[in-house]
Amino acid sequence: MNPAWRELPVRTALPSLHRALDGHGAAVLAAPPGTGKTTLVPLALAGLVDTGEAAAPPARRVLVAEPRRLAVRAAARRMAWLLGSAVGETVGYTVRGDRRVGPRTVVEVVTTGVLLQRLQRDQELPGVDVVVLDECHERHLDADTALAFLLDVRAALRPELRIVCASATSDTGAWARLLDDAPVVEAHGVSHPVETVWAPPPRAVRPAHGTRVDFALLDHVAATVRRALAEKDGDVLCFLPGVGEIARVAGLLDGAPAEVLQLHGRAPQPVQDAALAAGDRRRVVLATAVAESSLTVPGVRIVVDAGLAREPRTDHARGLAALVTVRASLAAARQRAGRAGREAPGTVYRCWAEAEDALAARFPTPEIALADLTPFALQTACWGDPDATGLALPDAPPAGAMAAARQTLQALGAVDADGRATPRGVRLARTGLHPRLARALVDGAPLVGADRAAEVVALLSEEPPRPLGDDLGAVLRTVRGGRDPYAGRWREEVRRLRRGTGGDGAGAGSPQNPPGTPGTSLPDAAATGLVVALAFPERIARARVEKPEPGTRSPYLMASGTAAELAPGTALGGVPWLAVAAADRPAGSPSARVLHAAALDEGTARLAGAPLLASREEVHWDVRRREVTARRVESLGAVELAAEPLGRPAPALVRTALLEGLSREGVGALLGWPAGAAGLRERLAFLHTALGEPWPDVSDEALLAAAEEWLEPELSRARRRSDLARIDTAAALQRLLPWASGAAGRLDELAPERITVPSGSRIRVDYSGERPVLAVKLQELFGWAAAPALAGGRVPLTVHLLSPAGRPAAVTGDLATFWRDGYRAVRADLRGRYPRHPWPEDPTTAEPTRRTNARR
Repeated sequence: MNPAWRELPVRTALPSLHRALDGHGAAVLAAPPGTGKTTLVPLALAGLVDTGEAAAPPARRVLVAEPRRLAVRAAARRMAWLLGSAVGETVGYTVRGDRRVGPRTVVEVVTTGVLLQRLQRDQELPGVDVVVLDECHERHLDADTALAFLLDVRAALRPELRIVCASATSDTGAWARLLDDAPVVEAHGVSHPVETVWAPPPRAVRPAHGTRVDFALLDHVAATVRRALAEKDGDVLCFLPGVGEIARVAGLLDGAPAEVLQLHGRAPQPVQDAALAAGDRRRVVLATAVAESSLTVPGVRIVVDAGLAREPRTDHARGLAALVTVRASLAAARQRAGRAGREAPGTVYRCWAEAEDALAARFPTPEIALADLTPFALQTACWGDPDATGLALPDAPPAGAMAAARQTLQALGAVDADGRATPRGVRLARTGLHPRLARALVDGAPLVGADRAAEVVALLSEEPPRPLGDDLGAVLRTVRGGRDPYAGRWREEVRRLRRGTGGDGAGAGSPQNPPGTPGTSLPDAAATGLVVALAFPERIARARVEKPEPGTRSPYLMASGTAAELAPGTALGGVPWLAVAAADRPAGSPSARVLHAAALDEGTARLAGAPLLASREEVHWDVRRREVTARRVESLGAVELAAEPLGRPAPALVRTALLEGLSREGVGALLGWPAGAAGLRERLAFLHTALGEPWPDVSDEALLAAAEEWLEPELSRARRRSDLARIDTAAALQRLLPWASGAAGRLDELAPERITVPSGSRIRVDYSGERPVLAVKLQELFGWAAAPALAGGRVPLTVHLLSPAGRPAAVTGDLATFWRDGYRAVRADLRGRYPRHPWPEDPTTAEPTRRTNARR
């Protein structure tokens, strides 16, 4: 065995780890990156390392689960190098589509996804003695799920199965509790000091949105890398959020005095190997978060951190799921900085201001709180726990996300009404694909041929590079003849999917399946659209313009009800129907932006979206026409396919539509309110304000809410707006009066419609304002010592005193005070203008009149 293992710091923790497993059967290992937890610990647990203990541990078969394929291959190669053997002998690995193990393999490294698949096929994991869940601190959903399943297995089937949760951070309490208070074993690496250089951009940059990062920030990151090369010695490890940002910064570093390498899951194997091995030249390694803890890059003395990370986000209302760029957590920033001090003192350049750390999250958000939970819900349904309530998970899944996931699975036929997995659901789960893609593969094979279904689903499994365009039909033609890394990975996935579906290579047009064979004679473009639509039926979209011009960017409406539009430069302009595979929503935009899609026709859309087809009677209030509209509508989700007038709509639907109209237009606008009805409503409103119960609230909102009480039976008989206008609202309002208590009989007493004044005139009271108002000519009130108070004496009557010409002369709420203090001034003013009218000095004893002196 290579003696290099003796220099790995984790070796000192191996005896404690063995004792913890012997005594408890499970343990949590906390070891920082670079200590050897990923490579030495599995070998020791398998009995392949002589740790110097008195009794050597027995040989065991160890299964190591990593969150990323890149880390799986790197860990297997490193362990094989330590043993001096080839990968596939003592140490092997399995990732989706690639397996290298042999009969003598005792340590196998797999992705957490592969581990879940094995647990679903055989819960006992026969032949496995120890399972190591590496990088559990990253809180990937598959890792959390795998641990919960393993704890079930250990409790019910295999109590001897040993479990190790390995974390690169010291935040291990939650894992220990899940493992029934398992011992925590710590390994301390050699920690060298790391100097922090705060290097914020010289000018403001736009916040990241979706997967888009301001180019100004990437320019600054590249400039910071050049600065670090000039100021410090050693290799540079630069953290960026994704492949696109890595490619752009790599281009900006052209001509830099160092070799520039790109380290991410899509990088070619030779490039990955070069990044993970010491080089002869100075290097700049541009990496995603995979280099935070999963991989060790030798020779690094400098870290340049862009401060960004990618997290999943799901918009359940719009049916859109995507990765978004977010600020990296403080824990991630510490992990990244630590990479500079693993071998010697180092430096981290942080491309943000120190004050911004106050706004950053302490730890990464668990994936279970953010992601589309459809695959997780199918896993738990197949496990026998549809709600995941019986699983020992670090965090419970959000109820709303689980409900949306179950709804999707029921639409796919993967679970029944109780959430239990159906045989079809089990078949979909065993493909190792997202349930949507599994449905497209399984249901698409008989329609377009197994080979073409596999080809299109492979396109959907890994988003094609943006330079290939947004038309998936054209992308398929390109990758079939491509020789780039993406095309290579696509071909590998196609082969895997063919094996999974029993594909025999007999695609459309082959000798075994000549054109004309049902389901295989479709052109490639139509077949691509059909398979995409089978995966995402709620994203079938129709152009809002009936016949869009070729090359135009017509707006679309998806079956989910989400508006969408094509990006500038699209190759799909003018297509009437689309099957949208990927979309995002730009900041401030009401519409989703289509990133990848395939052309459809209406027949194919109907076939793929058959579960969404519906025919319904649609009766609603047409705001533009201000009238009830009744139609029979055929639709695919929110997309209207055809409509015809509905002759005799159901009365209940018409009633609902009329209520909608009353709500939108207002009770005052659609009902007829002659003077008597309007006056009664005002009197009732006054009494409700002044006295409260039992007098009814007659505001628009209250009348609408009480429509059942006062508008029936007329409302149920109405068929159109004009019928509402003919309702006798005065009689209808009488139904709201408090007849039961007897208070209705006091309406004229408490709020009289008219009041008889001393002249004998019966003057109408105006209840339309805050206070009731009596507007009357001043001479008609001579001899009236005080105006009556209304609402049982609670509300004084406001009197508007008018001149003989009917113009306002004075306003008072206290007539006695007016006669005493205000009348003289008003008399002096009006006497000169109206000399023919009586203006006595004492109005309280004068005779009231409606006439002039001459007429008297």
